[in-house]
Amino acid sequence: MSTFSKIFLLRGAGGRHYSAAAQTQLREILGSQLAGIKEAGTFKAERIITSSQSTQITNNPEIVEYSRKLLEKYGAGLSSVRFICGTQDIHKQLERKIAQFHGREDTILYASCFDANAGIFEAILTPEDAVFSDELNHASIIDGIRLCKAKKQRYKHRDLADLERQLRESDGRLKLIATDGVFSMDGNIAPLARIVDLAKKYNALVFVDECHATGFFGATGRGTEEYDNVMGEVDIINSTLGKALGGASGGYTTGPSELISFLRQKSRPYLFSNTLPPAVVAVGLKVMDMLLASSELTQRVQSNTQRFRTAMTKAGFTIAGENHPICPVMLGDARLASNFADQMLTRGIYVIGFSYPVVPQGKARIRVQISAAHTEAEIDRAIDAFIEVGRSLKVIQ
Repeated sequence: MSTFSKIFLLRGAGGRHYSAAAQTQLREILGSQLAGIKEAGTFKAERIITSSQSTQITNNPEIVEYSRKLLEKYGAGLSSVRFICGTQDIHKQLERKIAQFHGREDTILYASCFDANAGIFEAILTPEDAVFSDELNHASIIDGIRLCKAKKQRYKHRDLADLERQLRESDGRLKLIATDGVFSMDGNIAPLARIVDLAKKYNALVFVDECHATGFFGATGRGTEEYDNVMGEVDIINSTLGKALGGASGGYTTGPSELISFLRQKSRPYLFSNTLPPAVVAVGLKVMDMLLASSELTQRVQSNTQRFRTAMTKAGFTIAGENHPICPVMLGDARLASNFADQMLTRGIYVIGFSYPVVPQGKARIRVQISAAHTEAEIDRAIDAFIEVGRSLKVIQ
């Protein structure tokens, strides 16, 4: 009897495994944990959107039309990784434009920034090296660092004294400081200029994840580097096409040409993942053209952010973070955050309550994300709804 036949005989009709007891055990274990999540008020139900996403859920039509044209010209996908038959001229165009935007030598595209973060640390760091990570870095940075063999150090959140102590004591060959530019849950900003100073002092490299900054933060949308006046002084930037740069998917690493060439040879998520679909590349290309041509959208999102934060603070809400479009409305209790978001939806405002494990226990919040697409009237309408619900739930007076 062939191996295939033996395997087939171990399965029942319809391909069902005869492991009912183990499956029942799994269902019971997971069911109990899910019940606990619901009881704690931290269960995350997914709302179904039945239209394209815009400020009134019912994109920029110029971007959509350009994506449609390139979809017709280049097809839906290439069914391949980049080095086999997955590189079209538009992929190289986008990589060049991203490098131009950031003032870097070269860029490598990934399916997501999670993949970019998963693919860099393991590729470039060895057991002789050391990596220093902010304790509140994004999960993708944490997971990426776990994959590498370097000595791993965590420094206290934005604590430069703790970071300097660890750098001083390190005997690593390469020292790499890894930080988010903007920390997505709280909307606060890495002290990048001082991190760069420490890197120079201790001969270290600086890696920054700019997912929550690229395209809309800083005077021209060039992120935390620009905001903190250290343009060109960060060694490695990872970011996403899935937020301000089109909102579809995709991520990238941009930096020295030798690094990018090395990642093309060694980065596992790049080598073993399908190339970005042409329509997604098209969106990135169009947005890059818009950002390189004008800072109007960046300035608009900054104005909208100031309008929202000022009015909400005046109304009595606690808004975490700095002057960033991520505006966490702090509520504390997970059930309250979930209930608050539900009541906002009945008033036509789509917001989501964030609770553990996405944020620490006792720090639940509504995370509002301000866009350049919002009008002042829409910002004011959201503020009015927050005030109405906040009073009804006794969050404010």
